Amino acid sequence: MNQAYAGLADWFEYLNSDCDYDSWSQYLYERLRSLGVAGGRGLEIGCGSGRFCRDFARRGFDMTGYDVSPAMLAKAEQLSAKEGVFPHYILSDARKIKTLGGRADFALCVNDCVNYLPQADIPRFFARVAGCLKKGGTFLFDVSSAYKLREVLGNNSFCEDREEVAYMWFNTLHADRVEMDFTLFVRGEDGRFSREDERHVQYIHEEDDLRRAAEGAGFSVRAVEGALGDDADTMRQNFLCVRE
Repeated sequence: MNQAYAGLADWFEYLNSDCDYDSWSQYLYERLRSLGVAGGRGLEIGCGSGRFCRDFARRGFDMTGYDVSPAMLAKAEQLSAKEGVFPHYILSDARKIKTLGGRADFALCVNDCVNYLPQADIPRFFARVAGCLKKGGTFLFDVSSAYKLREVLGNNSFCEDREEVAYMWFNTLHADRVEMDFTLFVRGEDGRFSREDERHVQYIHEEDDLRRAAEGAGFSVRAVEGALGDDADTMRQNFLCVRE
């Protein structure tokens, strides 16, 4: 069983192309502007293959991306060079991040990164983020909701077969988490498929617990919204926070 995202790194953005990254990036940008961020230094925690880092770098922000997966960061570097933008990328556990060259104007932590942190680690993580931001700095983070993990993903399975790649995804629900087993099949140049197996664990976080942890770290929670600001959405929760 491989480390999480060792096999998926090359395919992550491709397999998630239906999530509409352009609209998602625009949503984040608009929310930052609504909270007074118009430029400066930004951090993306759990940046993966760097899609949002690249988008914000194109908008003129000085971006630093952090991720715990070497394979994801290698892909981020490759895609950034290909697109001619150059965020900084740092290999780091989300709970241990620190800034280089002073505090940042904002931080992003989106697309389920917080779900990978156990409940007991959330207060320490928020305190670490607060320490990386200027006073008045903005922190936008999201989670897959407790409803999504319990009722949609938990004890369920999914599969997809594309020309270049196919996957099977099996989930087991526990009281505080969902354990996810992925099997990925990738077509090689000779037409034969190679197989990669990896396990992910996503933890279930309740909105009230996240609010208390954020406020305990010195953040004011200005809003909690569904996906792309849709309050009718029950699958994703976006938290808009400002460091007091």
